[in-house]
Amino acid sequence: MLNKLNALLGRRPEAVKANVEIYTWQTCPYCIRAKMLLRWKGVNFTEYKIDGDGAARVRMAERANGRRTVPQIFINNQHVGGCDDLYALDRAGKLDALLSQAG
Repeated sequence: MLNKLNALLGRRPEAVKANVEIYTWQTCPYCIRAKMLLRWKGVNFTEYKIDGDGAARVRMAERANGRRTVPQIFINNQHVGGCDDLYALDRAGKLDALLSQAG
């Protein structure tokens, strides 16, 4: 049943091979929105909740070229940016290609 629903909606979770990591705050609306898109695409991702953890935020900023806002998203250890960047990749038709690459 789920496979038929995924096919009907154009989702292909079996095609997702990438390693996806996302740094979030629990109540951040942009974080929630980014995770919603990833879940819609069938992505199993690693989430780092950094609420109130200054050291984790510093580590995130080091990986994210100095960006300190959340979310910060990495696909196969490549920084892709925040929520708006993730949605822009999807609109441009580039997100699925990134997600299909094994990491």
